[in-house]
Amino acid sequence: MSVSRQLERFGNHLIIGISGTTLSDEDKRLLSELQPIGVIFFAKNFLDGTPYQVWLDKFKDLNDQIREYAERDSMFMTLDHEGGRVVRTPQPITRFPHALLLRSRSREVAKATAIELKSLGINLSWAPVADIFSHPQNPVIGARAFGNTPEAAILGVREYFLGLQESGILGCAKHFPGHGDTSKDSHIELPTLNLTLDDLRNRELIPFQALIKAQIPLIMTAHILFPQIDPQLPATLSQNILKNILREELGFEGVIVSDDLDMKAVSDMFMNKGTVAQAFHAGCDLFIVSRNINSSSIERTYKIAEDFADSLSDGSLDESVVSAAKDRIEKLLAVTPQYIVYPLDKNTLLQHGELAIACAF
Repeated sequence: MSVSRQLERFGNHLIIGISGTTLSDEDKRLLSELQPIGVIFFAKNFLDGTPYQVWLDKFKDLNDQIREYAERDSMFMTLDHEGGRVVRTPQPITRFPHALLLRSRSREVAKATAIELKSLGINLSWAPVADIFSHPQNPVIGARAFGNTPEAAILGVREYFLGLQESGILGCAKHFPGHGDTSKDSHIELPTLNLTLDDLRNRELIPFQALIKAQIPLIMTAHILFPQIDPQLPATLSQNILKNILREELGFEGVIVSDDLDMKAVSDMFMNKGTVAQAFHAGCDLFIVSRNINSSSIERTYKIAEDFADSLSDGSLDESVVSAAKDRIEKLLAVTPQYIVYPLDKNTLLQHGELAIACAF
């Protein structure tokens, strides 16, 4: 098989970021040559400071061009859209409060959120956060979690996921096996949590178990080292955590997606030969390379894709593992709606705004 074909195969497992509100030449090359199965949008992809219809039309054009260059009719069009500080879209898209404030309104907020995401052509939200706000100085999770106990978190995450699902948006539980007890930000460095497996079972894993029981289709990994469970590898690369705990012990059969490979916790690791094979063998099916944190350049993305191709060629990456991952992704994509971009009516946005205000009090 040719090198270009092997690189293209990696696209079946790749979610990428786009550089701006229009496609750059590098974006076009990346989309054309790797044909990623999805994209992740950020604030830089929306034309902020302009009227609603203006930025919406621009975003529609961007969506259409992405599919054209990727030569895919069906893609995962994704957004980090949790509420609170994790909102990428311009107004009048509703600013719902962070998860900790939603309480009994989680399902209602999720349904409203999904209606708005569908109008942007989004079919997958990287939410809900299934972490527990158990460390008061947590710099990255905090109020993004639905509660500071497993019981409180379960109520919020389950209702939020079901709300997204009822309105036609995929949800993804994050960050497995739990990011709520860290005192470091994995965007900046690799956190270490000295928890035992029993510690995880008694707290961190409980919201994920509830979501698996509710049949959540995707779970995102945490870039965290758990030395008492795997002393060498962060969760994203650990068979002990992804294969043994998530797949076998908890029985998750859906798609496992890495957190962003551009995050400093793992970005250097994924420049080393063999890391992609390690992640596949650990249990990852899908990989996010945002081009939003570490570098907007496409060179990192290509280096990761080349590592995939080289590992397949030299046999260090098991073909059956890749095929099984591809099957899980394609099975999910086949039942994932593909939405067109359209404006929401003023009454809908007004009702959602009133709901957001009610949640804050």
